[in-house]
Amino acid sequence: MTTGLIITLVIGSIIKLLMSPPSIAVAWGVSKFELHKKLDSKDVKVTFDGNNLEEEEKNRFTDYFNKASFLKKHYIFPGNEKLFLQPETNVTPYIMNVKRGKKDVNFFVFSYDNHVDVVKKYKKKVVSYSISSEHLQNFTVLTTNANH
Repeated sequence: MTTGLIITLVIGSIIKLLMSPPSIAVAWGVSKFELHKKLDSKDVKVTFDGNNLEEEEKNRFTDYFNKASFLKKHYIFPGNEKLFLQPETNVTPYIMNVKRGKKDVNFFVFSYDNHVDVVKKYKKKVVSYSISSEHLQNFTVLTTNANH
């Protein structure tokens, strides 16, 4: 009788965990497939027009990037990666180099009047998406002579 009760409790607990996993497990699983991840400013190096941003500006830029709202993903057909990395516009991108362990990820942030395009390059993959951030759209670098 006791063995049957224990087996029923164990099976019931397993079924309950499978049907409604803890929020920590769900957050971890979702973060693996997240396109616009939150970045830690200590792992980021931001450059604009070949010049590194100062620490305070880099932290501000990273914070604005993290708070931006995801709009949509742009699908890139094989062979068209260069069109997204070097678009035919006069917009100079902010380049964010992120190093997480052995992984190097580059973000090219193109700021326009009504949205911000982000091109994420890692390994040999290129992914593009749009975000909405009024702060990034109006972000200017005070240390260089370039006005954006």
